Amino acid sequence: MEQWRRQWRERGEAGVLSKGPPGRPRLSEAQIARLERELERGPLVHGWADQRWTLARIKTLIGRLCHVSYTVEGTWQLLKRHGWSWQPGGRSSATTWRSWSGRRRPGRR
Repeated sequence: MEQWRRQWRERGEAGVLSKGPPGRPRLSEAQIARLERELERGPLVHGWADQRWTLARIKTLIGRLCHVSYTVEGTWQLLKRHGWSWQPGGRSSATTWRSWSGRRRPGRR
C-alpha cells in the first residue's frame, strides 16, 4: 500500500496505472536454442550425479544459463511448448525428459 501511495505522490496518475497482467518469463529463441543444446549434453556435464533430467534440474539450469526464474510448472509448460516429452523414470520416482527428435515441434511450422 505504501508503494502505491509513493508512486501517486511522485508521478501522479501515471505512477499508479496498471502495467498489465504479470506474465510468465519468456526465453528468446537464442536462449531456447542454448537450453536445448545444454539439455542434449546431459545432466552429468552440469554437475548432477546421474543422467536424469528432472523438472527441478531443468528449472535450475534455466536459472543458471538465462538468469530467468521459472516455476516447476512453468518449466514443464516451456518444455512441452518446445517439443520435449517426459518418460517415467523407471525404478526411481524422477521424470526423465527427452527430445522428440525427428518430430515437428508443437506450435512451429
